[in-house]
Amino acid sequence: MRPLHAGWTLSAADHPPVPASVPGCVHTDLLAAGLIDDPYLDDNEQRLAWIGRQEWRYDTTFTWTDDGHDRVDLVCEGLDTVATVLVNGVRVGETANMHRSYRFEVRELLREGDNALTVVFASPYYYAEAQKAALGLRPGAYVEPYNFIRKMACNFGWDWGPTLVTSGIWRPIGLDAWSGARLAEVRPLVSSNGRVDVCVRVERASQLPVLVTAEVAGISGAVRLAPGACEGVITLDVPSPELWWPRGYGEQPLYELTVRAGASTWSKRIGFRSVELERDAFALVINGRKVFAKGFNWIPDDCFPARITRDDLAERFGQAIDAGANLLRVWGGGLYESADFYELADELGLLVWQDFPFACAAYPEEEPFASEVEAEARENVARLMSHPSLVLWCGNNENIEGERHWGWRDELQDRSWGAGFYFDLLPRIVAELDPSRPYWPGSPYSGSPDADPLDPARGTIHIWTVWNTHDYTFYDTYSPRFVAEFGFQGPPAYATLRRASSDEPLTPDSSHQKAVDGQAKLINGLAGHLPSPDTFDDWHYRTQLNQARAMAYGIERFRALGPYCMGTIVWQLNDCWPVTSWAAVDGDGRKKPLWYGLRRAYAPRLLTFQGDELAAVNDTDEVWSGEVAVVAMTSTGEVLAKDSLGLSVPPRGVTRLPLPSEGELLSVSAYGAAPALRVQDESTLPRASYDTVVERVNDGVLLHVTAHTVVRELAVFPDRLDPAARVDDQLVTLLPGQSVTFHISTRADLDPGLLTSHPVLRCVNE
Repeated sequence: MRPLHAGWTLSAADHPPVPASVPGCVHTDLLAAGLIDDPYLDDNEQRLAWIGRQEWRYDTTFTWTDDGHDRVDLVCEGLDTVATVLVNGVRVGETANMHRSYRFEVRELLREGDNALTVVFASPYYYAEAQKAALGLRPGAYVEPYNFIRKMACNFGWDWGPTLVTSGIWRPIGLDAWSGARLAEVRPLVSSNGRVDVCVRVERASQLPVLVTAEVAGISGAVRLAPGACEGVITLDVPSPELWWPRGYGEQPLYELTVRAGASTWSKRIGFRSVELERDAFALVINGRKVFAKGFNWIPDDCFPARITRDDLAERFGQAIDAGANLLRVWGGGLYESADFYELADELGLLVWQDFPFACAAYPEEEPFASEVEAEARENVARLMSHPSLVLWCGNNENIEGERHWGWRDELQDRSWGAGFYFDLLPRIVAELDPSRPYWPGSPYSGSPDADPLDPARGTIHIWTVWNTHDYTFYDTYSPRFVAEFGFQGPPAYATLRRASSDEPLTPDSSHQKAVDGQAKLINGLAGHLPSPDTFDDWHYRTQLNQARAMAYGIERFRALGPYCMGTIVWQLNDCWPVTSWAAVDGDGRKKPLWYGLRRAYAPRLLTFQGDELAAVNDTDEVWSGEVAVVAMTSTGEVLAKDSLGLSVPPRGVTRLPLPSEGELLSVSAYGAAPALRVQDESTLPRASYDTVVERVNDGVLLHVTAHTVVRELAVFPDRLDPAARVDDQLVTLLPGQSVTFHISTRADLDPGLLTSHPVLRCVNE
């Protein structure tokens, strides 16, 4: 395809033309032109609602010379959203779906030399509100009409995201000139035994026979399509292929599959693996082995997705992997992600659960949505099915729960709400196009339309009692099979908040907060765990710490229930802007203390206190054997008793051991796992006493800390001194005599006195 990305301008009725970036969107073009303030800073977002209620026009010119091809198509890989496309002033098509591509035949409209291309975007609000008026009310979690337009739902705001309703050419656009036939669709059905059924569909410009060839791993095949025929299958058998495995279970070998039809070529990497879903238990089975999902929910990494680069995704994926994750759930209020997303997941062994883009609302099933949903689903199932990382299609996020439990039935009366999509259309499309993968109607869901979707004994569950109404110790009351969402809020890193707010001084309200009663819930969540803060610095440290503790508590509870429970997916990995939220990595890409807590909780081997027992969790392929040292101490660290427990945990198993000792402090340790410490009452801990030594090294600073007393949840926040500084660990508890070294990466000359004092160096018992 010849890209048409140069020379664009953006204009509106009351806005003269300004340069435009394609791919891009109106907001980023206006920002680049200096016509709006950064919507992520201060309260600027609130002054930009007019953008989504405006008609916008993109214009460019391009040269064209007739090269004799039978067809010339204008290919629009992504238009956001309600668009009219004109070539040389002639309307060639209209679009109303951000989630799919469009192709228009334009050869007869092109002329030698200069040609004009125009894309006019109608207001997303006006379109959605017109559909709502025509089809009738459909309830949702928010008042915005996101369920009446096939567009990224969270554009309209969420309880973590801004309301920035975009328009624009958000994916590549260009000309595709071809003759004879082109590959319109390639669907490789890949089996772990080496068989690849390459299903092909061609579009024709002539009725001549078409030879289609395919090759992978040195094995080739072909099918000849007779005149008029458009579909065929090429079967390739690769002997003894190396299997693709998720992280922690094996390697990720990938094989290049190339398909050709004349001058048309399709090439992608595939992996040989099988995937099954044990439906009642909701256990993913890869290559015959059950996999405990240690995951994160994924939201669009930027409200303006055209800005997201492969390097951005690689950084975020690295953060997920380094925290111990093996799965990302692409949440239904976002997108079908870019090719880069799934290619990186293939390379890194990250399993991908893909929601279809429906979230937290009743959706109309009437036209134009019935046709648009079918078109987008067919295109994206075919587009993504080559990726071995993709292991599950899921119909929606929380819509089945909403219809059952959120009072929708009275509001809906007899109107459609999406059931026909989740229980009929989408599973039919997956069964037809991609029978190699399981389909699940929604999450939470208990395996049957008649079952309560909140039944923890079957299928998936979302736990939001914790955070909304209950203390995080309430996780102990749940014995789920699979937790697909659960979370607890905390503010972003100091440097992120400082960049995003011009407040002097900073206060808790300086941080964007979109959750209902979010600030109050942050404070209420401290009760019984940490003192209520009197200053911004204490609020920031304690609410971040409480977030980390809450999520580690839940993960440890659910991992200790394995193999009855076979997965936890934390809400959420990432943020799209600077905000107080449930994310482990904030909107500027900085790791919050939560991230470090999750790294411990998701470690391959884990010791965790569960009531009066110690649970040893072994998520490796080797038996974990040895001794557990148990030490009971006073709050000052004085040893009261020592015990030793024999340890033998089978591969991918859990063993529970009775705890023989009691004390104000109880420490357990075993080779291969981080030690764990239970503190009966933190208020009895003596005031922390420790020595610090700051050592400069080539890439930053080493901060050595040696404890004289118990030092609880020691954390250093170097971004308060240098926004670019990063630290390798956080929330470290030391017993008397123990030491820790923090590696701080920075190019700045950090002041040792500031680095080792409040509010940069913090602990609970300071």
